[in-house]
Amino acid sequence: MTDPTTKPILILGGTGKTGRRLAERLTAHDLPVRIGSRSGTPRFDWEVPATWGPAMQGVSAVYISYYPDIAVPGAAETVDAFARLAVQNGVTRLVLLSGRGETEAQRAEEMLKASGADWTILRCAWFSQNFSEGFFTGSLAEGEVALPIGNVGEPFVDADDIADAAFAVLTEPGHVGQLYELTGPRLLSFADAVAEIAKAAGRDIRFVRISHEEFTAAVAAHELPPEFGWLLNELFTQVLDGRNESLTDGVQRVLGRQPRDFSAYATQTAATGIWSN
Repeated sequence: MTDPTTKPILILGGTGKTGRRLAERLTAHDLPVRIGSRSGTPRFDWEVPATWGPAMQGVSAVYISYYPDIAVPGAAETVDAFARLAVQNGVTRLVLLSGRGETEAQRAEEMLKASGADWTILRCAWFSQNFSEGFFTGSLAEGEVALPIGNVGEPFVDADDIADAAFAVLTEPGHVGQLYELTGPRLLSFADAVAEIAKAAGRDIRFVRISHEEFTAAVAAHELPPEFGWLLNELFTQVLDGRNESLTDGVQRVLGRQPRDFSAYATQTAATGIWSN
C-alpha cells in the first residue's frame, strides 16, 4: 500500500480516458494527485526522458498509461526505462495500464516485473469509451461505422471500471505483484456494439464491414499521426482476430462486484447527445 496521504500519486496520461477518471476519484477522496502530461507542472513527455525525473520527484506511486498506446513499437523499452528510473529514485509503487493480446504490451509487462518495482498490472480489453471519446465518435454521429472486422466477440470494458480498479490497487493493500485482466461481463461483436448504441441513441446507425485496404485508405484520409494509423491497423488486422474472445474475473477480483455492462454505458452516454447528428 502506498502512502498517498502525504505524497501525491503521479498519473501519466492524466488527461486521458482512464487517467482523468482516476484523478477525479483520488481528488474526491482528498488524496494528492500530480498530472503527468505535456501541459502538466512539472511537464511530462514520454518523448523527452529529461522530463521524467522532475515529474516523479516526491511522489508515492505512479499510474503508467503510455501514449499514444502501449501496443506501438518501442513502448516496452520506454516503459522499461521509466520504471528503472523510478526505482532508482525510490518510487517503487508502479501500476501499469496494459492491453490484452498485444505483443508490445506483454513485453512491457515483463520489463516492469523485472524492474525491481512493487508492480501491479491492469491488462484491459477494448474500452467502451472508444466509441464516445475517440476515433469512432464522428462515424457514429454520421450514422455509419465501417470496419474490417467480422463477427469477432470483444468483452468491452468500461473506463470507469478501470479507474475504480486503479484507485483500489493504489490505495488498498494486497495488490502488489498482481496482474488483473479486466473485461466487461459479455462478448459483443462491433456490429453488436454499434446496434446497442443505435438503440440507445434512438437512431439508425449502420455497421458496414469493409476490406483492410478500404480501412487503411479511410484512416489515411483522416490525416491522423502515423502512430495512430499504425495502431488502428494493428488492432483491426492482428489483435481483433479472436484471441481475446473470453471473459475474465479481474473486475470482480479487484472490486468485489460485476463489471459494468456495455448497454449501461451506451444508455448513459447516449443521454449526453454525443451521438446525435
